[in-house]
Formats: sequence, structure tokens, C-alpha cells
Amino acid sequence: MVGRLARTLAQGLGGALGLLLLLEALLRLLPVSTATRTGYTLDPLILSYPPQHSFRVATGWDLRNPQTLRANNLGFVDDQDARAQPGQWALIGDSYVESSMLDAPDRPGAQLRRALGPQRPLTVMGAPGSSLLDYAERIRWASQNLAIHDFVLVLEAGDIRQALCGSGNVHGPCLNRQTLAPAVETQAPPSPAKRWLRESALAQYLVGQIRLSPATLFERWRAGGRPAAAAPPPPPPDDPSTPLPDVDAVSQAFFERVRPHATGRLVLVVDFDHDRPALVDARMARERQRFMALARAQGARVVDMAPVYAAHRANSTLALSVGPYDGHLNRLGVGLLVKAAAAAMQ
Repeated sequence: MVGRLARTLAQGLGGALGLLLLLEALLRLLPVSTATRTGYTLDPLILSYPPQHSFRVATGWDLRNPQTLRANNLGFVDDQDARAQPGQWALIGDSYVESSMLDAPDRPGAQLRRALGPQRPLTVMGAPGSSLLDYAERIRWASQNLAIHDFVLVLEAGDIRQALCGSGNVHGPCLNRQTLAPAVETQAPPSPAKRWLRESALAQYLVGQIRLSPATLFERWRAGGRPAAAAPPPPPPDDPSTPLPDVDAVSQAFFERVRPHATGRLVLVVDFDHDRPALVDARMARERQRFMALARAQGARVVDMAPVYAAHRANSTLALSVGPYDGHLNRLGVGLLVKAAAAAMQ
């Protein structure tokens, strides 16, 4: 009896293992996202990929927009290696600058290079999941190591609020959410088990493509299957001249940190909801207005993309997002942003 039960259990485990191995083999034939292996190889406060690292990305369970990306010598996705050149600009931002879901010629760096021409060299430093104070560190590094003093930043409205510690979009420096004091919140290196799982196509598919998170499932089970609903904070005043403590503190920290390094031109291209402006969070929209007012007072050249997108919607029905599943700018949207940025950089 015991022997028969043991054989049945062994056969079941063997079948399950065989199925897992079969799924692993099949998924390795498909463009499943591969390990990015990010780390602090460039600077203790700057998260990037290993230099010259190649990896695959795709979106969703059906592997839309598959791309094979390559990091340059600095560890940022770009087809060109970076080096010190006279008159060079740096393009800095988060996933809106990396634009990993687009073909290489359609990404912001490539489009901006074409708009500027060969006489205006450009270094691209985009890193997903980062925010405003992370951009300040890249400005510092580019100034100190590549002698770059002219910068163009692509900002989301959330980049200001996400510079508070604990936002999940911090690579290093942040401000304490309660005290607004400067802090550092670097990402811990992956454990050996996590590094091993990242090499598995099946694990990458479950976590990266369909976003299966054991921690999230456990929290939902504890909450009876319902995600916890947080009460939204009250919206700030409409007047952009009215102080907002967190926005003001993040803005002050940013400009203090970049002032010694962005000694040339500083262009801030501030994005807006390109396809559904009526659904923009009221608080974030007002924080955005406050930040732009503070940036102009600091002498930065601010490009507000809201009227640019509004003009497009008035004359075209073409969407500017990659798709309903991905709110990043598509090739057309990047083109509008680049045209506005290039005009401000003249």
C-alpha cells in the first residue's frame, strides 16, 4: 500500500516536472522577456544595465511589441556608445526615454538625433522606474565624466511625487515621505534564488508577462479577494503659486543638486495624458502646474506638452499611446514630443 502510494506520488511529481520542462523549452522559443540584470555598475546612486548587455522585452501574455535591446558602454539602452564630445546634450528620463517597446529608430533618442543633426551630439540616459532626483544624479555624472552641461529631461507628472521614498520609483536619492529630509533608497541586489529564476523563461513569463505576484495574491487572499482601497488625498489648490510642501521640497532639492552641473541649458519637457486628458488625476495635474512654475522661476526652459497634444487631438483621431494596454507614447507621440523639445533646445 505504502509502496503503491509512493509510486503514484513519484509518477505525479515526474509528470509535473516534465510539464514544467516542456513549458520552459517552448517559452524559450518565444520572445519572452529575459533578465535585465540591473545594478549600480556605473555609480553607487545610478541604476543601469551591465555595459553592452543584450536582453529581450515583450508586453503582456501574448508577447506584444517584442524587442531585443542593447545597453551601450554606460549601461543605458542606446545604439550608440557615449563619449565626451563638444556641444553635446544629454537626454534623461525614465521608461518614456528608453521606450523599450518601440523599434530603435522610433525611440526618443533616435528621433531627437535626427531632429538635431550630426552637429549636435546626444547621449541618451533613460532608465525605467526612476524619478526626478534620480535624474539629478545622471546630470551630475554626465557633467563630471562626459563634460556635458546642456540637458533635456522628459518628465511625467508623477516624477515629482515619485521622488518621495517608498514610491517604488526610486533608484537612489529620495526625500523622506513624512519629514521631507534627504535620504537614499537603493535597490538591494537579487538573491541567488532570484538570479536563478530570472534565467528561467517560464518564471520570466509568469512574473514579467502576466504579472503573477505571490505577494500580491497573498495580500488579496488576506483581504478576502478584494484589493485594499486607499483614501485619495485631498486635491491641492488650483493656483500654481500656492505652495505644496512635497512638490516644493522635491523641486528645491532637484535644482540645488543640478545647479553646479547643468551650467548650460536645461530643458524640461513635461508630459501630459496624451489620449485621455479628462481622466487625469486632479491632484497630479495641480502638482504638475506647481512644478512647472517653480522650474521656470529657476531659469529652466519648460515645455508643456498639454497644448501640443490638445492641438493634435483637435486635428486628428490618431492615438498617441502604444495601445490601451500601454500608455507610453507611440512613434507618432514621440515625434510630437521630440519636435517640441528640439524647438526649445535651439
